[in-house]
Amino acid sequence: MKINLSNAVKFESRHNGPTEAEIAEMLEKIGATSLEELINQTVPKAIQNERPLDLPKAKLESEFLKDFKKLASKNKVFKSFIGMGYYDTIVPGVILRNVLENPGWYTAYTPYQAEIAQGRLEALINFQTVVMELTGMELANASLLDEGTAAAEAMTMLHSVKPRAKKTANKFFVDEKIFPQTRALLETRAEPVGIELVFGSIQDLDVTDPELYGVMFQYPDAEGAVRDYSAIVAAAKENNVLTAFATDLLALTLLTPPGEMGADVVVGSAQRFGVPMGYGGPHAGFFATKEDFKRQIPGRIIGVSVDRAGNKAYRMALQTREQHIKREKATSNICTAQVLLAVMSSFYAVYHGPEGLKNIALRTHGLAKLTAQALKKVGLEVSDQTFFDTIQVKMNEVSRERVRGLALGAEMNFRYEEDSIFISFDETKSLADVEAIVSIFAIEEGKHTLNLDELVADLNLELPEALARKSDYLTHPVFNNFHSEHEMLRYIKRLEAKDLSLVHSMISLGSCTMKLNATAEMIPVTWPEFGQIHPFAPMDQTLGYQELFSNLRTWLTEITGFADTSLQPNSGAQGEYAGLMVIRAYHMSRGEGHRNIALIPTSAHGTNPASAVMAGMKVVLVKCDERGNIDVADLKEKAAANAENLAALMVTYPSTHGVFEEAIQEICATIHEFGGQVYMDGANMNAQVGLTSPGRIGADVCHLNLHKTFCIPHGGGGPGMGPICVAAHLAPFLPGNPIIKTGGTQAVSSISAAPYGSASILPISYAYIEMMGGDGLTNATKMAILNANYIKERLDGHYPILYTGANGRAAHEMIIDCRGFKEFGVEVEDIAKRLMDYGFHAPTVSFPVAGTMMIEPTESETKAELDRFCDALIGIREEIREIENGSADRENNVLKNAPHTANMVLIGEWELPYSREKAVYPLAYVKDNKFWPTVRRIDSAYGDRNLMCSCIPVEEYAQEQELV
Repeated sequence: MKINLSNAVKFESRHNGPTEAEIAEMLEKIGATSLEELINQTVPKAIQNERPLDLPKAKLESEFLKDFKKLASKNKVFKSFIGMGYYDTIVPGVILRNVLENPGWYTAYTPYQAEIAQGRLEALINFQTVVMELTGMELANASLLDEGTAAAEAMTMLHSVKPRAKKTANKFFVDEKIFPQTRALLETRAEPVGIELVFGSIQDLDVTDPELYGVMFQYPDAEGAVRDYSAIVAAAKENNVLTAFATDLLALTLLTPPGEMGADVVVGSAQRFGVPMGYGGPHAGFFATKEDFKRQIPGRIIGVSVDRAGNKAYRMALQTREQHIKREKATSNICTAQVLLAVMSSFYAVYHGPEGLKNIALRTHGLAKLTAQALKKVGLEVSDQTFFDTIQVKMNEVSRERVRGLALGAEMNFRYEEDSIFISFDETKSLADVEAIVSIFAIEEGKHTLNLDELVADLNLELPEALARKSDYLTHPVFNNFHSEHEMLRYIKRLEAKDLSLVHSMISLGSCTMKLNATAEMIPVTWPEFGQIHPFAPMDQTLGYQELFSNLRTWLTEITGFADTSLQPNSGAQGEYAGLMVIRAYHMSRGEGHRNIALIPTSAHGTNPASAVMAGMKVVLVKCDERGNIDVADLKEKAAANAENLAALMVTYPSTHGVFEEAIQEICATIHEFGGQVYMDGANMNAQVGLTSPGRIGADVCHLNLHKTFCIPHGGGGPGMGPICVAAHLAPFLPGNPIIKTGGTQAVSSISAAPYGSASILPISYAYIEMMGGDGLTNATKMAILNANYIKERLDGHYPILYTGANGRAAHEMIIDCRGFKEFGVEVEDIAKRLMDYGFHAPTVSFPVAGTMMIEPTESETKAELDRFCDALIGIREEIREIENGSADRENNVLKNAPHTANMVLIGEWELPYSREKAVYPLAYVKDNKFWPTVRRIDSAYGDRNLMCSCIPVEEYAQEQELV
């Protein structure tokens, strides 16, 4: 046998599921002679790319990791004392290995199917409890994108709930000592919706101003100061002015919580609870408020309900996915949470418990206090304000620059302002760090360093009475029972076992692209060269990151057919908003700021109209025809009618109905004819890469869901990334940052708090592109289209297929119509729940059409897995047929009783009119790899009527633990 020394296994063959033999079988099934024929029947010839992607040659996995380690080494990991809402933290090893690096946690989907998501829902309930109890508030959500976003959401929510006495008030006062990145986000979000921002000293606040509806405090503030705001809050309340606090969870273990001062909203970041800085993200922002505002709170709330057996069970509550219901009337475009990071933070709180957290806070405060006292003894002017972790040293410019040089020589980063140096401490710092800092300042002052032993011996917590926390927190057993690693490990694994993820089976969610998150892509995420970098570290310490950003921007720009890319938006919805804000800025630069009409098809994602309203635009809906395509005649009519004020069309391509619309170029040309811009939603980019592109089609800007097409895992509902790619005329307006120079020459204000969004997960998409190469990415798109059409053919005749293209083909996803089964009492929800018994997560339910399922298999699934999934749906169709022909009861059948738990079949008498085996082993393959839902079908209405969003009461918790 001849030896081929270059015959290494390409990563592409690991990422794409079907083998060559399987591809041939699948093509035969769908009636195509080749992949090329299938693609030509699916993608309109007029929009197909004329040349292959110009990307680097694909790398082997081992080759990539070796080269990427060299790139990572260009980042310098200095000790960060910068603060400003970002702090180094120790990720407990048991959480690092078993959550952050564990695909059982990071490959799960958003918990829409709660019966198979009880583990992460419990972890999120724990997160909400931590936030509620530390902030002193009645209600918290399951996290937001970052602190700046949470602050902006607070500003707009308070505007929407202001009392009648303030009906016309639009002024929002913000403490001038708020973090600068938060200030920038407030500015971004306020102006388009007519909110007047006023920044100033709290001492200058006039709460009697009739135009004032809200106030925001930073507590502790950007200079580290901690002040008692209770009197100001009380005065504001008397004058119908609402109040919001941006705060720090660790500080609140020692400080009076804002809720006890009377706050209406409290926001911040849970980053320092065990989540690496990661050059800015991803992190879990938090949002807490009063129960009065439970129906206006942005994002997701996890609540406690009951299942059919009366057992407590968790599920998403109230306004979940409110944009899909309220659309242009939604108060927020937030459609997700930073689940993986919130889970990590909640486990951090569980692991340390209240005493452990307090000890971390005391040590952090103690190091800051010791440093302040020592520097005073050296003769320096240190602010006497009350502080938690940050001290302010007053210095002239010459001395400040000498200190900067000495600190950099010691590989330390401080924060340098006009007349001061700020030094922030965290749990990773030590007495040795204090000694090194004091030595630096002593050298600068020409003095000997101090012996700190005497100061250490006299170190005490001495907070003013009004600021010292007196209330208990985290008293629930969950925060007090798992402090040994053995117990913590078992708790994490117990929750993980309750959740179905990609480690179990295909998750075929249309529009959500649950594809392989390869191990080689994930490995660099936890390297310290990426994780332990502060987002505002000096640029010369982040050269590895800068090279990564530059290459990734180039590649994404090439893939989309555009001119430039911004990596800043840290979710798909934020990408939508960023794209519209760039369009808005472009129109304003041309003296056409009056253009404010956004045309949006009725099939669009609900975040589209919500984002348009946030960008100051008015929504005009465009009809879709009976084939699911945009009604071109209706579009032209509405574009012409709004020609003077037309700002943009928001369009998803392929369509939300899973079809490559033939008229897309005509549609784009129509919008341009009337002076508008075309924003393309990148949700379905997995069907475009390498075959066509938004630029080729005629769009002006698109966002990319890196957590879909480019392999960043969904993490149980987050993190995500939503970069935007733009044509040349929009490039000058790409978003900036107040601290690190990013964006274009006429940059719009910040979209995310960090300059490059959730930077630490960008290596995942970078790795995917590097290891696939241009040909590999193109082949992946072809496989995605092949897999979808194979499922379509296998299900045809069992379920009606709702929409197809001109040649009868689906794109990368397709919709099966389940509405006809209602005649026999079967709802689409019944099918979704029954799929759990077969070991599968349901496809997307009732979107974009009520009573349907949207299926997207992705390129990563093998033919065997596709067949198992199809067999499950066909098996369920036979079970529906049993109801149709009367052999199964209309109300008491396997669909209505699904899912079936182990308790159902093991405990008590079996009284159902079908066998145990039919209930839990409906097909032979299920026996080999049974996934057991841990609860029966959940009563969501009960949970909404009896809203409980924190850990269940101790008595019931004890009973739950006995059942485990």
